Amino acid sequence: MDLLNVIIQAVVQGLTEFLPVSSSGHLSVIQHITGYSGESALILMIVLHLGTLVAVCAAFWQTIWEMIKEFFRTIGDIFTKKFSWRGMNANRRMMIMVIIATLILVPVYLIKDFFTAREGDGDIIFEGLAFLFTAMLLFLSDKTGGTKTGKDMTVKDAVTVGLFQCVALFPGVSRSGSTTAAGLFCGLEKETAVSFAFILGIPAILGGSVLEIGDALRSDMELNWLLLGVGFIIAAVVGFFAIRLVKWLLEKDRFKIFGTYTAVLGILCIVGGIWENITGNALSAFFGN
Repeated sequence: MDLLNVIIQAVVQGLTEFLPVSSSGHLSVIQHITGYSGESALILMIVLHLGTLVAVCAAFWQTIWEMIKEFFRTIGDIFTKKFSWRGMNANRRMMIMVIIATLILVPVYLIKDFFTAREGDGDIIFEGLAFLFTAMLLFLSDKTGGTKTGKDMTVKDAVTVGLFQCVALFPGVSRSGSTTAAGLFCGLEKETAVSFAFILGIPAILGGSVLEIGDALRSDMELNWLLLGVGFIIAAVVGFFAIRLVKWLLEKDRFKIFGTYTAVLGILCIVGGIWENITGNALSAFFGN
């Protein structure tokens, strides 16, 4: 773990966690071509994910705070028999829909190794195909969307977005891109689709990090807390501005920019993977690894 590698991966994580281009796919490709992997790579990835968690909390802190208050108010209303499904305000309904969409992910996360096994498998062809899938979603969603706000969301909408989030466990499939696209497919207005997609990522990122950090910390490897701290801060700052960029581009109907990017990246990964399989040479050789 060196400073330059940490900075590069932190910037990539901060950008790609929220830009609809797949952070896991990018980090998998970077680790593949640089030869940087193992326990240190896992710990760094966890720390960078926590940095982007801070970014989304900062970007949507007001909505998140209102949803937290509605959570406790809902519990109170249930016990006092004042709860009304039809009478829910936008923040309460969105809070409940986040819970429903997250519950869709829980059983799938128990078999997450099936999805993440492609990371570090020595081949980037799968990541290339996943990038192409992301590109397809972005192109299809570029001109979709409706007028539904948080107050209009249905259980069907939450389940749909939740299922798309499950698919995003594959490296190369963008979580933010697929969940935002799913929201647009369901007829959500663009701002609501983005807000719901990013807020939905909080329990996914936090839960995944908590489950993995225990194993990482039990390893005998010595951690460079200074470098990890640098990566955390960079990922958080870059992630915050990436969120603002996504919101602006979606409002301007320029989501297809990311579709073009992921399509090109997918093709390059497939070509690179085929070249490695044919020649028997690794791309990491070009980087001296």
